[in-house]
Amino acid sequence: MDVRTGKMTVGTGGDAYHLHGSAAERWERGQLFFEAREYATAARVLVSVAEESPEQLAPRLLLARAYYHSAQLSRAESELRAILERWPVEEYARLMLGRTLERRGRAEEARPHLRLAAAMAGEFPQ
Repeated sequence: MDVRTGKMTVGTGGDAYHLHGSAAERWERGQLFFEAREYATAARVLVSVAEESPEQLAPRLLLARAYYHSAQLSRAESELRAILERWPVEEYARLMLGRTLERRGRAEEARPHLRLAAAMAGEFPQ
């Protein structure tokens, strides 16, 4: 945390590049890193965008995906829960939370999220 501004900071040194520019520029940079499968780097870029614009769903969802794909499952779970608190009918976040919980070995806890995501997508058991 930066004591002067009260804002969270994401490390030092090499992160200057990741945090440089406007939120829109960082959003584009985060997308590029994600598309290049540089998930940990994408997360380092996107965390600042998500913190600056918590009302924007897209950066937060991409951040959660970057966490998931870079095996930062605890962070992915936290971000997905925060998303679902704000947007409880966000189908993809619900599915991702279920998958994240499964990957963390918590299949029983994942089951209701996966069922709800399937129902939201119109997939009902025969």
